[in-house]
Amino acid sequence: MTAGSWIAGGPGRRADAPVRLLCFAHAGGGGGFFRPWASALPGVDVCPVVLPGRESRLREHPYTRVSDLLPALVDGVVPHLDRPYALFGHSLGAVLAYELARRLSHGPAAPPVCLVVSGRRPPHAARQEPELRHLDDDAFVTEVARLGGIPDEVLRQPDLLRLFVPAMRADFTLNETYLPLPGPPLEIPVAALTGDRDPRVTPEEIDGWREVTRGPFTRRVFEGDHFYLKGARADVMAALRAELEAAAGTAPRTG
Repeated sequence: MTAGSWIAGGPGRRADAPVRLLCFAHAGGGGGFFRPWASALPGVDVCPVVLPGRESRLREHPYTRVSDLLPALVDGVVPHLDRPYALFGHSLGAVLAYELARRLSHGPAAPPVCLVVSGRRPPHAARQEPELRHLDDDAFVTEVARLGGIPDEVLRQPDLLRLFVPAMRADFTLNETYLPLPGPPLEIPVAALTGDRDPRVTPEEIDGWREVTRGPFTRRVFEGDHFYLKGARADVMAALRAELEAAAGTAPRTG
């Protein structure tokens, strides 16, 4: 089967914007999570990344290992890197954005101008959450819902929920089996964001992301839980704009 687009389209896209922001959602999440951001970030082409097994790519087989996903992901996004771009990832998305940033920092495109990670311990930190990928479907859905990772409208529709479970389970497998891939530290600016009541990572733990780069590092703490960034909160959007504006002054030339 021919692979679908890795970048979600839609009326919110700004193809002529001077900078692109490629966004990676949490486990079980999709491009729709970032839809409110498009209108809140004028001058930025907000590009949600769509992994196989969900949304427009529902019929494709999802990946379960980051090392297997990464080569296909690189090939899929490189055509969209024709201008300065940044990477954003929340929870599982943080490590996907991080590993993509490391790969792209050494070709086949210019490196990202910055990496923004959210709601996850740094790659070198030991996992502390219980593993969910081996649970049966009912128990798995119960635990993921308890974490806030399933929209209420999906939970209310059992037939729709069944369509979501394979991709959600694949995402949790990606997350629970992830180990940092070999390679040098980043050289680009990194910003780490978190909610002050996130049960999965403390502000002190998220500070550990400073170790993944030789470039500048910032930490920003917001009021809220693991999904503090849901919607397009003004303070979160302001922080993203600040990071992108700061990085734009050092944006690499692409031609």
